[in-house]
Amino acid sequence: MMNNNNNNNELATEPVGKLLLKYSMPAIIGMTVNALYISINRLFIANIPDSALAISGIGVSVPVMTMLMAFSMLLAAGTATNMSLRLGEGKTEMAQRLVGNATSLSVIAGVALTLLYFIFGDFLLRLFGASTNSFAYAKKFMDMFSLGFAPWILSLTLTFTMRADGSPRRAGVIMIIGAVVNVVLDYLLIIKLEMGVAGAGLGVALTEFVTLALCLEYYLNGKSNLKFEYSFLKLDKKLVKMIVSIGMTPFVIQGAMSLSQITINNLLLKYGGDLAIGAMTTIMTILMLFFMPAIGITQGMQPIVGYNYGARHLARARRVFILAAIAGTALLTVGMVCTEVFSEQIVGLFNKDPELLRITIDGIRKNTFTIPLIAFSVTGSTYILSIGKARLAMLLSLLRQIVVLIPCLFILPLFLGLDGIWFSQPVGDIASVIVVALVIYYEFKSYKKMRRHI
Repeated sequence: MMNNNNNNNELATEPVGKLLLKYSMPAIIGMTVNALYISINRLFIANIPDSALAISGIGVSVPVMTMLMAFSMLLAAGTATNMSLRLGEGKTEMAQRLVGNATSLSVIAGVALTLLYFIFGDFLLRLFGASTNSFAYAKKFMDMFSLGFAPWILSLTLTFTMRADGSPRRAGVIMIIGAVVNVVLDYLLIIKLEMGVAGAGLGVALTEFVTLALCLEYYLNGKSNLKFEYSFLKLDKKLVKMIVSIGMTPFVIQGAMSLSQITINNLLLKYGGDLAIGAMTTIMTILMLFFMPAIGITQGMQPIVGYNYGARHLARARRVFILAAIAGTALLTVGMVCTEVFSEQIVGLFNKDPELLRITIDGIRKNTFTIPLIAFSVTGSTYILSIGKARLAMLLSLLRQIVVLIPCLFILPLFLGLDGIWFSQPVGDIASVIVVALVIYYEFKSYKKMRRHI
């Protein structure tokens, strides 16, 4: 076992800009590569027969994948945040036991969700917006993808704990390897073997098994900084409660996102048909190319903030937030400019159907002009979560995903039709950034009082 003191001293003493770059860059690269392989996956699908309906079918399956991510984040973020806080407090053994408990919980959750899908999958796909035409495509994709539920959850949990363990570079490399493997599998299964959307789902599932093997090799071969023992797999009620109490925030956030996606899919089907769902699927695929790197910045920020807040280095924690917010805003500003100015060229890579192309270009221009604001909102809520204020972080995220967005989705289309759906997200972005800014302001203001008592 490697000693983790050097990593802890680094989090406490290295310049925060250098630390953020070190911890974020592997995550940024990994998330970018993952966004690219999702995009390449959709590019392959764009070249199969009935590609417009195939893309719509995948769009219907997105809420299922988001719910899977909800359970993944419940365990991954809940464990990693607690690890960082405990390491900042000098409680190394507790951090080690958290990894073991998270591993067991991930296996249990993955198996349970797989069984639930095979029992209720058809019902869920129809509930989530599948029409008579798109249902077959959604089912083919999800039947194959569901085979990878368990390794998905466990591998995501272990890459999060790997970053908190002081190995962000290795976590990033594993994500890159997984992305490359998935692209190769997509080419073989979708193009060469002509499996269509079923091949896309199977490629993702097989990739998760490869990623999981690489994660397990890190912990089981003694490469981790924290010691891993099989006895740590035994569930401890206290540790499970710690994980869930923090992880419940990203779980609810992802669950809310799934609810909003279900609502959007059904309203898109009502106001624009299958092609509107396909258009939104393409829009989200394009936005992922910018969102995923921005998320990588917040992932790199999390262990630095958690450790320094736990050690009461409050000024350092605040500086990390400011740098992460600036970097994320700059990145998403580039994304906004690209989608507004070059929408026709970018969308044309994913869509061959003329009508689908028209709807998508119109939608992306109306849906994305406020995306730079999202960087501050996401960074702010992640900061609040990283310092252990899970309920507040959850409320901040629900504001954008549920409190503002859902009413807008039902009200605006009554007056604007399909345009009302495109404009609903920008309204949520504006409301969210105002509230998050106020919360962050008062949080930092409270540090003056805290320093007097340290």
